[in-house]
Amino acid sequence: MATILIVDDEYAVRTTLGLMLKARSHQVIEAGSVAEAKAIIDRHRMDLVITDLRLGDGNGLEIIESLRERGDETQSIVMTAFGSIENAVEAMRLGAYDYLTKPVNPDELLMRVVKVLERKLLGEEVSRLRAQLDGRPDSPLIAESAAMRGISELVQRIRSQDVPVLITGETGVGKEVLARAIHQTSLRVSAPFVAVNCATLPEDLLDSELFGHVKGAFTGAVAQHEGLFGQADHGTLFLDEVGDVSPRLQAKLLRVLQEGEVRPVGGTGSTRVDVRVIAATNRDLAGLVHSGAFRADLLFRLNVLPLTIPPLRERRDDITPLIDHFIELLRHKTDRPGLTVDTQARRKLVAYDWPGNVRQLRNVLERSFALSDRETLDAEAILFDNLSPSPPAHEAVPTGTALKSLSEVELDHIRRVVAACDGNQMAAAKRLGISRSTLRRKLGLD
Repeated sequence: MATILIVDDEYAVRTTLGLMLKARSHQVIEAGSVAEAKAIIDRHRMDLVITDLRLGDGNGLEIIESLRERGDETQSIVMTAFGSIENAVEAMRLGAYDYLTKPVNPDELLMRVVKVLERKLLGEEVSRLRAQLDGRPDSPLIAESAAMRGISELVQRIRSQDVPVLITGETGVGKEVLARAIHQTSLRVSAPFVAVNCATLPEDLLDSELFGHVKGAFTGAVAQHEGLFGQADHGTLFLDEVGDVSPRLQAKLLRVLQEGEVRPVGGTGSTRVDVRVIAATNRDLAGLVHSGAFRADLLFRLNVLPLTIPPLRERRDDITPLIDHFIELLRHKTDRPGLTVDTQARRKLVAYDWPGNVRQLRNVLERSFALSDRETLDAEAILFDNLSPSPPAHEAVPTGTALKSLSEVELDHIRRVVAACDGNQMAAAKRLGISRSTLRRKLGLD
């Protein structure tokens, strides 16, 4: 349960959103103005603030800026009937997690709330782990398999080199973990490591985030914004999903790599930066070059040192140490020091093909322990999260096996989740990421 402040000068909007969030067991506080919101924030600790952009006595951005000035870790989402990229840039520059255009879609709002609260929990976990690692040497890669041992050894060999790196591999294999390990063993370890997912931001917003903007560059640019290249000066900038960058921004990236200069949006001059770029993608960049979607000269610049992380199904020796690593994190996170996985469960996890790779392994362990009241996880308690679980690698699918339709598989999965939630439809809908009405419709109850 989270404590959420809703700020809107329309009573009907506050009430509707409040009832929706209360139905998800959140504690909701309402405010109708900037002044009232600031007074509430001074008295109460909030997990999330959802605020309208235009309020009767001011601007919702004033609330977000107030949170930032206080050093408050409260997350925020901005709502506006005047949606524009300029407003999004300013809101996110001040620290907002996201923005929504009114009228707000209930399912979309709930999805964003879940994501922002998960992000907050992750940030708290990262802070705790950083505190644990304070004063210790860099955290090593988990490398039990021959493939990962080779990568780990290569990371050590290139620690004194300062060249761009291109990491390729399927989604969830741990590309950012490898990028951080490269940074932590490099000569830039004392400078910032800054990461951005290029696939999650619209082109104009990514432009401003990467290269910065000057005051007055566009409506809403009320102050100068440094940009991630500037923030990573003397350090490392990790460009995740670089294959999704637009052709226009590819040209700007190429200029930074060639000239070491950044020109902010709306600016006339350039600023020198000293940044090592590590890029990553799950796409075939050579194929994108062939089709004209990616610049060949940019690929040459990024691909000075190529590293490929194999999928988890091709390095099963890493699964057991990864299980132990994630269980240790869960013990601290949940204050359940006795958590463990029995032998049969480990065999089941090692035999699974893991289409979502390391990220999926962590999610499965967290979900299975969350829904189990026992400290030891057995094979029956493991809850895989994909709609069509793959058989163990050593088992072939029998010829002639009757295959279900996608709708049948989906319905089976929904029923399993409802059962795992003890018949609680609201909890099951939340776990599935859909509304309760959608859940009931899919189950044929409405």
